[in-house]
Amino acid sequence: MLSFLRRNYDVWYPTEAPKQSDAIRIGLLGASKIAPIAVISAAKTHPEVFVAALAARDPKRATAYAKKYKIPIVHESYQALLDDPAIDAIYNPLSNGHHYEWTIKALQAGKHVFLEKPSVSNATEARKLYSSPLLSGPDSPVLLEALHYQFHPAWEKLLGLIDREKIFEAHASLILPKGVIALNDIRCKFDLAGGSLMETGAYPLSCIRKLFGTEPEKCLEVDHRKMPPGFDQKVDQAFSGKWRFPNGGVGTINTDMISDGGYFTSMLDGFPTLAWPKLEVKHREVFVESDMPSDQEHVVQKTIVMWNFVMPFIWHRIDIQETHTVRGKSEGTIVKEWVETSFLKEYRGKVGTDSWTTYRHQLEDFVNQIRRRPVGAWIDGSDSIKQMEMIDGAYEKAGLPVRPSIMGI
Repeated sequence: MLSFLRRNYDVWYPTEAPKQSDAIRIGLLGASKIAPIAVISAAKTHPEVFVAALAARDPKRATAYAKKYKIPIVHESYQALLDDPAIDAIYNPLSNGHHYEWTIKALQAGKHVFLEKPSVSNATEARKLYSSPLLSGPDSPVLLEALHYQFHPAWEKLLGLIDREKIFEAHASLILPKGVIALNDIRCKFDLAGGSLMETGAYPLSCIRKLFGTEPEKCLEVDHRKMPPGFDQKVDQAFSGKWRFPNGGVGTINTDMISDGGYFTSMLDGFPTLAWPKLEVKHREVFVESDMPSDQEHVVQKTIVMWNFVMPFIWHRIDIQETHTVRGKSEGTIVKEWVETSFLKEYRGKVGTDSWTTYRHQLEDFVNQIRRRPVGAWIDGSDSIKQMEMIDGAYEKAGLPVRPSIMGI
């Protein structure tokens, strides 16, 4: 308990590191709610990063935001921020519909881009963005889609425990309780590329792709719940899906960005749903060599569950369950069965402290990539394109329109 309290105190009240003279100067697009934990707090402990400037549509909000978070420069417009020669990198957490436009403009200005997920509105935009000549040169700017959980040591630990070829079922879920996202939030607007699959669903969807280590062969089935009457009916409030992968395994997800009770219906409708983000990986049975009678066989099936895979720095746990079965070879009659369970946690990586957040680990590799140093984890352009292709395919399977492009792409 003491380590939990100490770690989380350091997470929310980090000690600021002295900045190097050549620190990367980051500018924020918008006065967003996510930037304080995703960039501002993470940058405090990084000696090579300084949050130097901000631009927002509302000048008063921008000034208040800059004062609260001690950001020295407020620009009058997004473009003015991009035109600032003192800014090296841009953090883009704008509405999904504006990701492509302002990322391209930032790259044109020669800025590195730290881009919130989902990278863009649809797969067409993703292909156009990541195939841009602006990214093809040896000294081109760095572009990273911020799926932050993949940079934490707990995720690396989990991947080391699975055998991808033997996975026959993987499931990931992320549910936000009612009240976190308002019904009229920009994330609930179709024209701004909103929807649960785009927002909360991006995490479990990327999760099953990474667990299998490849792309699905086919989308088998999907289901969704639309926004309530009176709100945008082209937007999914909740989404579930099932995909078949090349090894024959099946990956499933469910997500809900405004959950009150159960996923679709519940006796608790009206009450916010509280549930840890969760993933579960079931492996096929494998035979165990042991001293068995000739007419018996010993098999083991491994199941791995990770609690809170999205924000593991707060708390997480990896459960490893191995179910052993001794059975007759001919009729399959069970002779003996037992379960062995172990629990793991992984807060400290190869670099940093156990209080480093997923965002801090992500920022570390973003800087390393800019400095042309080795990275521990990375999400490249082809990965981001495939993620958007999977999202588009799921929407089409559901009979929902693919999210539109503000740029007319």
